[in-house]
Amino acid sequence: MKLSAPTTVLFVISLAIALLGLLAALNVISGLPIASIWLMAIAYGVLAVGCLFKGA
Repeated sequence: MKLSAPTTVLFVISLAIALLGLLAALNVISGLPIASIWLMAIAYGVLAVGCLFKGA
């Protein structure tokens, strides 16, 4: 399996989701209907998809 660098768009989306998860974990943002650990997992999943599929 060959890995490739994620596109800039997917990287920025992953970064934004991870930032939301971090802010939720630090209680800066309250009232999110999803736990911060799941936001971080989603961000990691988006980044993994960007690395696994070329051009994604």
